[in-house]
Amino acid sequence: MKKYFTIFKSELMSTLQYIFNIFFKLINYVFMIFILINLWDYIYSNPEEIINGYSKIQMIWYVIITELIVCSADTRKYCRKIVDDVKCGNIAYMINKPYSYIGFVISRYLGETLVKAVVSSFVGISIGYIFLKGFPVLTFPAILIVILSAILAILINAILVTFIGLVSFFIEDSNPLYWLYSKLILVLGVLFPVEYFPDAISKVIKFSPIYVICYGPAKLFVNFSYSSAIKILIVQIIYVFFSWAICYALYRKGVRKLNVTGG
Repeated sequence: MKKYFTIFKSELMSTLQYIFNIFFKLINYVFMIFILINLWDYIYSNPEEIINGYSKIQMIWYVIITELIVCSADTRKYCRKIVDDVKCGNIAYMINKPYSYIGFVISRYLGETLVKAVVSSFVGISIGYIFLKGFPVLTFPAILIVILSAILAILINAILVTFIGLVSFFIEDSNPLYWLYSKLILVLGVLFPVEYFPDAISKVIKFSPIYVICYGPAKLFVNFSYSSAIKILIVQIIYVFFSWAICYALYRKGVRKLNVTGG
């Protein structure tokens, strides 16, 4: 565990050297927030209206939090890096290192994401406060639970992106799979809560990564309850272990294939 913390710390310090670049890259995040604020402002012609259990203020905070979680990490870059490692054979040189390739990739991912998440949180919550003139009512324990849920969401996203990248062991290029995954997250998780979809679709979403990556943390932020928090955290923890297990199994199978074919 110490070696992965060292990798995490190294990436964290490296990212801090370019902190102003992060602020510059947040332009896209800020632009998206402005678009979504105006979209929901138009949809909710009456500020007191409740649509599918959400007020206008809750809906805007929802998209701010989901955008924050998704935009905090450059998952496209990390997926491409894994694909390139597999296709170019670089991964063959890392198999015998004194650490797991999966742990190495995810530690680097989290080191960079932590810095971006803190900066994005400051920017996103500031924009929300300016436009909405306040925050959802949350106690201090509730805030800690929301933060924990967001951390688990980012971790699950990291593991699943790693899994998609490792699929390149068996197909020529898994980047198209990442494109599909990212678009599903955007349309079914970032833009709309589960309650906005028909029952048939919402039931599928509740068993998908979208529920634990986007919906869970955002739902707790806008409408916190301890019963919902317990349910969401349990599902997230299950997803962490399940996604890690299938990712590790795919990696081991890919390594065996690499050894058989001579890498």
